[in-house]
Amino acid sequence: MTEASSEQLRDLVMSASRTLRRGWFAALEPWELSPHEFRALRVIDREAGGRPRLGDVAKALRIAPRSATEVVDRLQKRDLVLRVSDGVDRRAVCVQLTDEGRALIAEMSSVRDAQAADFFAPLDAHDRGELRRILDQLLADES
Repeated sequence: MTEASSEQLRDLVMSASRTLRRGWFAALEPWELSPHEFRALRVIDREAGGRPRLGDVAKALRIAPRSATEVVDRLQKRDLVLRVSDGVDRRAVCVQLTDEGRALIAEMSSVRDAQAADFFAPLDAHDRGELRRILDQLLADES
């Protein structure tokens, strides 16, 4: 096998990432949910015992608090989340998933996992292990 240049590797990694993202965007269409909204649901589910403050949601998503408010507004209109008071600070607003929101995350996570399985299906177990080792090595300094 010929040696690949840094530019070729970059382009291949970027193409693979774009292909995964396009597949994920397409998978989200039936739910009329953006990838950003799905990420927000996952953050709400995982942060602060499932009741993060809006500011914590913004920080986890790396967006402005106003933008987090807009995302939560859209999710609330769809009955996926609800705002609740913070038991410690009366001025703070927390967000939590509704039962419908939890069910949607589970369903969408299954679809996302299946989409990834399809994408990586051409790789055998050895190749998957090597890919993980290489990506871990490349990302080791990023964490």
